[in-house]
Amino acid sequence: MAEHYWYNLKTGEVEYGRLSPAVDRAGPFDTAEEAARAPEIMEQRTKAWEEDEKREDEWDQ
Repeated sequence: MAEHYWYNLKTGEVEYGRLSPAVDRAGPFDTAEEAARAPEIMEQRTKAWEEDEKREDEWDQ
């Protein structure tokens, strides 16, 4: 199993491998740079999901 990079939600640090408990990790990411951008990536994904849900809600009406 290949190791990946993770973003530690508690410390804000990038980790290589599963060092922290799962509840404290975001990832996996292929690179340390990508893991460092985890908060930004998560925000973008949240906005995209919210937009998708809004479109689905409008479709139902």
